[in-house]
Amino acid sequence: MTMLFIIGYLIKKVLNVMSYIAKIADITAGWIDDLSDPNFSNKLALGLKQLVESNDVTIILFRHSDLPTLEYFDEPMKGGSHNIDLFVKGAFLIDPFYLMATQKNKRGFFHFKEIMPSGFKQTEYYRTWYCNSGLKDEVGYLISLPNNDFINISLGRTGGLKSFTKKELTLLADILPLIEKVCQCHWQQTNINDDPTNIRMRMQHALDHFGASILTQREQQVVHLILHGHTTKTVAEELNIVVETVKLHRKHAYAKLDINSQSELFYLFIDSLMSEEKYVEGDPLTNYM
Repeated sequence: MTMLFIIGYLIKKVLNVMSYIAKIADITAGWIDDLSDPNFSNKLALGLKQLVESNDVTIILFRHSDLPTLEYFDEPMKGGSHNIDLFVKGAFLIDPFYLMATQKNKRGFFHFKEIMPSGFKQTEYYRTWYCNSGLKDEVGYLISLPNNDFINISLGRTGGLKSFTKKELTLLADILPLIEKVCQCHWQQTNINDDPTNIRMRMQHALDHFGASILTQREQQVVHLILHGHTTKTVAEELNIVVETVKLHRKHAYAKLDINSQSELFYLFIDSLMSEEKYVEGDPLTNYM
């Protein structure tokens, strides 16, 4: 009886695996057929949803000189259009997936819980982007494209959906080579808009120099780390100073910027970026305040 049970169990597992393989093959065939289709992003998102349940898929194209382009976007449960507007116009600079791609030069499949900085859940960016959208869990692909461009494909779960299971995470990680290939085949066929002004680089420069005209170098470092999701403790560790000194620098910085909270700091950063249409260099607050 025990042996028959084991054999039956193994047969069931094999059939389940074969069923998944057939499903992946069918979805892949559809992607290949649609590689030249202008609506390929929609087909890619639909196929991923068929493999793993997700009600919040976002596909964002990062050209080396342009602002991010939304190739596909599921409207979140709450605050969607407002959040996306903030993201595209500057908030993407402190997004963990973007930082993983640009600062750490990483590509692959990532679970958001594994890459978010310590204290990120206390940031205004997290409250604005994740909490207002009702996002419960998120995973993402970072795919290399020619000319140092890349694609960020995020799969999220909102509302009553539970976090991704270990089995689902394994499946999504296993199909990474497939996702890379179809994305590279599609987006290398699209036209490259080589913007000599390099908007994204200028925005990164603005972030790096945010507050430089008003704050001391140490106060600026503290503010920069806070914007990136660091807690008072991790700021102290990064700068090799004590926690009380961090609090003092933060207090002085907030007073000089005429703000009282991390929330106000976040929106000051976003507003200063959005107000600088012809930004060239230096502190974006110079003409804002």
